[in-house]
Amino acid sequence: MILVILRVLYDTRSAAKALAYILFIILVPIGGMVFYFSFGVNYRKRKMYSKKIVEDEKLSEEIAERLHTYSQQIEAAGNLTDGHRNLSRFIFNTSDSPLTADNEAELLLNGEEKFPALLQALKSAKSHIHVEYYIYKDDATGGEIADVLVQKAREGVEVRFMYDDFGSRGLSKPFIKRPEEAGAQTAPFYKVTRYALANRLNYRNHRKIIVIDGKTSFVGGINITDKYRNDTKAPDGLYWRDMHLMLKGAATLYLQYLFLCDWNFCSKNKLVFGETYFPAQQISDAPGGDLVQIAPSGPDSVLPVIFYSLLQAISLAKKSIWITSSYFIPGESLMNALIIAAQSGTEVKLLIPGVSDSKIVDAAARSYYTVLLQNGVRIFRYNKGFVHAKTMVVDDNLAVVGSANMDYRSFDLNFEVNAMLYGKTTAGKLKAAFTEDLKGAKEIDAAVWLNRPKHLRIWEKFVRLIAPLL
Repeated sequence: MILVILRVLYDTRSAAKALAYILFIILVPIGGMVFYFSFGVNYRKRKMYSKKIVEDEKLSEEIAERLHTYSQQIEAAGNLTDGHRNLSRFIFNTSDSPLTADNEAELLLNGEEKFPALLQALKSAKSHIHVEYYIYKDDATGGEIADVLVQKAREGVEVRFMYDDFGSRGLSKPFIKRPEEAGAQTAPFYKVTRYALANRLNYRNHRKIIVIDGKTSFVGGINITDKYRNDTKAPDGLYWRDMHLMLKGAATLYLQYLFLCDWNFCSKNKLVFGETYFPAQQISDAPGGDLVQIAPSGPDSVLPVIFYSLLQAISLAKKSIWITSSYFIPGESLMNALIIAAQSGTEVKLLIPGVSDSKIVDAAARSYYTVLLQNGVRIFRYNKGFVHAKTMVVDDNLAVVGSANMDYRSFDLNFEVNAMLYGKTTAGKLKAAFTEDLKGAKEIDAAVWLNRPKHLRIWEKFVRLIAPLL
């Protein structure tokens, strides 16, 4: 037990998480040690896999230099504030993800906006379609998209379909076999096997990425299944509120890069860097359009890029921070950042589900509300349905849309991806969507909340002890 505790201390970056593991090991020695070795090994320190997709060192250096020059040129155009410039540099320095311009970004509210746009884009594919999803179900929506993938594969378009082996565990062999017979390639991400069951369950690909011809891409929080659309549900069906993003332009290329890295990790049919997948980008004399930068994070990154980028974005706020998160277990650093912002006069609003799909996660989240409410953070519970979106809008000029929740799992364990959009256009649209969502939400009354029964508060604080493990 002492040796395992020493291993935890040496190997765990977060003090809160280390303490949670140590308490568990002391209270339940055998179970605690098994749990730690199954779920707690620090893969960020060991890097789950290499992101290298270019074996030629000289070419790799040339590409890195080209990305750096490109990002600098966009930055030099003067379209970023000083704070955003520092945020952009941080993301580039920690992930090689460049700032891109001349993009066309379109917010897609819920499945009823996303799926028609996606189907139209898929049908227009000429070269290749790359699909990477956490949850893909064989229902009406999944079947309709699969039909298009099969048809495009028969037309000679390269189709690659990658699905998380745990999140999409309901997919049957016949469903997977059908696109393969049409010529498409498929691969489960980090296949769950009996001998590595627990550990592999812990590190999942939570990304939702589609890249079409290296020019158009989709990223956000909406998985592929019927429950994400509200236009075809029965009257008693749960309203599902979510957000996705369609991108056209240079920002697509980094999503392509992430797909290739993930594909080469889990597929036997390796892909190599080439102009087919990364079409050359021309920088206009006066770069404009939407400024977009992709922020990736996961056990394959040295630092928790998404977590740090959110902290920096919050610190840059001058007027407002509006956050929507379906699972909110922020940890001390993020909570303190929000408190500092609120106490500095920044308007901080947090939109969360009225009813969570996990009672334990909900209890852990509630344990943070008291201190946030006491310090001026306004919290709204969404009651129209279930809010699953993962978005943040800072002031009037920075929008964040992606797959990452504000919890330990997204920040430390899952493979995640967020899009950072600098400028007023998308930020304004996201603020309008947030304002509309508040019409279906009820604000938590701080006075009433602080007078809740003590046994509820004790239970929530108890659950909070294991929050780093959730």
